[in-house]
Amino acid sequence: MHLLQVLWVFCWFAPLRGFGHEFRFASYYGDHMVLQRAPERAVLWGYGTDAAKVTITVLGNQQNTSHTVTVEEQIWRVTLDPVQPGGPYVVSAVQQSAEGVQVHNLTDVLFGDVWLCGGQSNMQMGLSQVINASEELAMALKFPNVRVFTAADEHSREELTDLMKIELPWSVPSAGVLDGGNFSHFSAVCWLFGRYLYESQKHPVGLVESCWGGTPVEAWSSERALQKCGLAKPKHSFQNAGASWDNTVLWNAMIHPLLNMTIKGAIWYQGEQNTEYHQDLYNCTFPAMIDDWRMAFHQGSGGQTSPVFPFGFVQLSTYKKTSLSDAFPNLRWHQTADYGFAPNPRMKNTFMAVSLDLGDEASPWGSIHPRYKQDVAHRLTLGARAVAYGEKGVSFQGPFPQAIRLQGKYINITYSEEVSVTKSNTTFEVCCSSSQRDPCNASSAWDPAPIVETSSNVVVLSTDGCSDEVAALRYAWRDWPCGFKACPVYSADHVLPAAPFIVKRAP
Repeated sequence: MHLLQVLWVFCWFAPLRGFGHEFRFASYYGDHMVLQRAPERAVLWGYGTDAAKVTITVLGNQQNTSHTVTVEEQIWRVTLDPVQPGGPYVVSAVQQSAEGVQVHNLTDVLFGDVWLCGGQSNMQMGLSQVINASEELAMALKFPNVRVFTAADEHSREELTDLMKIELPWSVPSAGVLDGGNFSHFSAVCWLFGRYLYESQKHPVGLVESCWGGTPVEAWSSERALQKCGLAKPKHSFQNAGASWDNTVLWNAMIHPLLNMTIKGAIWYQGEQNTEYHQDLYNCTFPAMIDDWRMAFHQGSGGQTSPVFPFGFVQLSTYKKTSLSDAFPNLRWHQTADYGFAPNPRMKNTFMAVSLDLGDEASPWGSIHPRYKQDVAHRLTLGARAVAYGEKGVSFQGPFPQAIRLQGKYINITYSEEVSVTKSNTTFEVCCSSSQRDPCNASSAWDPAPIVETSSNVVVLSTDGCSDEVAALRYAWRDWPCGFKACPVYSADHVLPAAPFIVKRAP
């Protein structure tokens, strides 16, 4: 009898013989899922009867590989051999114990790259909420090899082994699957990123969403990560719209259970909440969280997930058009560990999508939730292609100053690449003071430094309005620094905006 027929027979008779709920896969495995492709090895685990033997078999594409392990403390775990991208496969789990045989099969399984998508509400926004939503939803059926999964919003005071609930089990994309209502079912940024990645890489992509609106980075961080930034675990760390967020509660319930999974990388869209909470620590807490996730996923997967897996993030967009607060500019800067660009020496193997030129005052979801998620996902995908996949010649960072020279009443800025420049009188600003005591802060006077001349990669500013010495220079240092795709400095092809920066005179 063929192996599949044998498995079918066991599946048919198992319920009749009283077997069932004890033996199963962990919560986030299921039909239609994507497992991490070669050269990494996917990890499978679940629950069973102590001392029973569990055999995992991968069937399909002329591949038939098996691994047998013993259940210990009601947990079984298998690391598969490397599998090349493609499918579909059947992954069968068979438990043999003193009570008999039980079988669970996963069908229509693909092998590809698994990406984790985390953050708060701008990551949680669904595809029905973005610009041109109906067109985007109609395209979903064209990408059956991009599969989606969403963890339900849950929190815990203790680190959990498995997810408490699932919002969306592994699914083949369709308009109905992706459109679960506002801020639910599946992330637009995550979906579009995966779709663009599939178009580029041509192999299956698995997308795992685990995010929650209105949450600070501290809730997504382990205690050990926060301790590196001098943060203990207070009873209530953050109040938001009646909710009280303890540190680590989302790490415990929505990240820690995923650690056994082998993943390719992660993308992240969060930070708005930290403009109000521990803003000054974000240059420590965010990099520390990345480091800690990398270590934990590497250990949890038995060394299969890279200890420096690629991590992409979205630099904050805009909120209040007339705001004079430095909260958003400061947080954007802190998102880069105060380097202004990524990757950088503190945040290696990262990539950043600048989004401050995508402000959306007319968004039905409030201006803090811009609808132009296609641009965000495209910029993230460029970073992934360059950093995660090593594609040569892919521009992904945008222009950033390589040298800044003060010459009389002019400042010469040499950028890292050729630039497309629209002259502006207000987006560059200088702080003028002869004091050596760092007088340039949020309450200081900042004077416009108009753009007076440009060349291929040089921008020249005038400091005529400065009555004293130039002590500091900053660019796009506003909550809402420019109009839609209308900042002064872009890459030569006008695709990537220059990131904001601030530089001060050495004391």
